[in-house]
Amino acid sequence: MPITRAPGRAAATVAAFLLPLGLAAPAGAAPDPVGGETATVAQSPDGHTSGKPSSALDRVADFYGAYVDARNGDNDTALTGALRRHYLSQALQDRLATWEEENRADGVLRAQNAPRGWRVSYAGGGDGQSIATVRLAWGSTAHPTYTYLRVRTTLSTMRISDIDDAPDH
Repeated sequence: MPITRAPGRAAATVAAFLLPLGLAAPAGAAPDPVGGETATVAQSPDGHTSGKPSSALDRVADFYGAYVDARNGDNDTALTGALRRHYLSQALQDRLATWEEENRADGVLRAQNAPRGWRVSYAGGGDGQSIATVRLAWGSTAHPTYTYLRVRTTLSTMRISDIDDAPDH
C-alpha cells in the first residue's frame, strides 16, 4: 500500500526529530494545510498509522514527509540540512550539491519549489538495496500534475543512496 500525505504533519512529529538534534522549533511551527486541504496519511482500518525504522520504505516516507513539510513551511534550511545529514548517504549529499549547482533547483525534489503532497510506493530491490518510487503532487487538487522519482536505499546503512527521475513515468 502506498504511503500518501499532504504537508502539515503534526508539530509533535517535527519536535520529536528536532529535539535530539538540538534544534528548536517555535510554538505552533507546523504549517496549516493550504486551501483547507487535510493532511492524510495511509492508515490501517482501525485509524492508526505506524512505521518502523527498520523498514526502508518507511524511512523514505519519513524523509520525504519531513522534508516536504520543512520546504513548505518557511523553507527552513537548517532543518532540511539536518534531514539530509540524517537520512542521506554522504556520497548522495555530494552528488546532490553538484546537481543543485548545475540545475539551480533542489536535488531531493528535482524542482525549485516544494510540492503540495507526496506518495511513496515500493518499486523493488535486490543486492542489498531497496527501491521506492516517490510521486510528488504539484498544482491544485482539482488539476494536479505529478513528477516521479526513483529513490534507492542501501539496506546495510538504511540511508538513501540515490535519487533520480523514475524511468517508468
